[in-house]
Amino acid sequence: MAHYNSISPGVSWYEDTIGERPSYPCFDAQAQCDVVIIGGGFTGLSAAYHLAKIGLSVILLEASRFGDGASGRNGGQLGTGQRQWVETLEKKYGFERSKMLFDLAEEAKRDILSWSAMPDCNIDFMAGQFSVIHKKRHSKTYQKHVETMQRYGYHGLTFMNKAETDERLGSSFYYGGIYDVQTGHINPLKLIVWLAKQVKKAGVKLYEKTKVTGIKSNHGQCFITTKKGNIIATNILLATNAYHFGLKNFVENNVVAIRSYIGATEPLPEHYSILSGGEAVDDSRFKVRYFRKSIDHRLLFGGVESYNNQYPADLDERIRQQIAEIYPQFHSINLTHRWGATVAITVERMPYVRQIMPGVTYCGGYSGHGVMLAPFMGKLYAEWLSGNHERFKSFQDLKISSFPGGKILRYPLVFLAMNWFSLMDHL
Repeated sequence: MAHYNSISPGVSWYEDTIGERPSYPCFDAQAQCDVVIIGGGFTGLSAAYHLAKIGLSVILLEASRFGDGASGRNGGQLGTGQRQWVETLEKKYGFERSKMLFDLAEEAKRDILSWSAMPDCNIDFMAGQFSVIHKKRHSKTYQKHVETMQRYGYHGLTFMNKAETDERLGSSFYYGGIYDVQTGHINPLKLIVWLAKQVKKAGVKLYEKTKVTGIKSNHGQCFITTKKGNIIATNILLATNAYHFGLKNFVENNVVAIRSYIGATEPLPEHYSILSGGEAVDDSRFKVRYFRKSIDHRLLFGGVESYNNQYPADLDERIRQQIAEIYPQFHSINLTHRWGATVAITVERMPYVRQIMPGVTYCGGYSGHGVMLAPFMGKLYAEWLSGNHERFKSFQDLKISSFPGGKILRYPLVFLAMNWFSLMDHL
């Protein structure tokens, strides 16, 4: 297939699995509607679908193509619960609120699983995820977590000792882990393409390659300008996550962008027995390494990060080094694809959801947990606009700290902090 200049670096393996995807026109008119959504990833597409279902007129604007950001280029792992474990949330908010946040995340997971069961939604869902321990000192914490999750009513976890972990992963690198049978992984770009089709069927006006150049809010109306047109709306949803463009002044204190990279190997030889059950893996590092086998038996491996927009010249070497640490037999394996996307993180690793001016709401900062949470946040935004405020407000009320350092020192301090945690991962 012919490739194009994406907003993100590299050609993903996902792109080669879907062939030519549908394209949508550029916005070049004057228009008026109930809601303008800026950003065509999981949050924006889901919000558009659910808003249309309650009868609101919606225009969705994407600066590049749908799924060109993190939504269509991530590791595809769903996970369970919020990005932060319930132990951390319970200490901060108490059991009742922590349980509510966990239950919301489980509903988010069920939504995706129900989509994957639809006959026309072929997103390559495979069940199972291993959260594995890279340092022996974490073993008791992981064992205790399985017990804690039972108190939260979740019984899909079992603790694996080192021998079982070695057998299931086909590697002796880790010290044990947790097996979650009630989650799994998907092809995220296939979900984006499917969602966009559903949104179009619902009557939403979809536009790609349409960069927003300004937004204003005044006297109960919102004004959106693009390079070729203007829109007046009652509400705006900024579903841009890490891609703030000229809008970053509204959220940059609380949300920072990092670049995350994934590599796909050539198909693995049949005689190598790794991840024989098809499960996904994430590990206990602060700078998480995550991997899984694809449906055509490649190893998709993520874990390289950068804190600027420069494409790492040694990316292949760094990915292979990380793979070889776990699977030494693949130290020189060929990478057929390598790609990156910009993800948005917060200090607390929880979503940042705020009304940043009258009628204008930002949803993002999923901190690597957006496959499950981002579509759900779009659903909750639609609930909120319909007058059902409670569930969306549970995220609006989260305590999300500002990153220190101000505009000049923020990213240097993030760089230092990330490298400090990376050092701790190795000690």
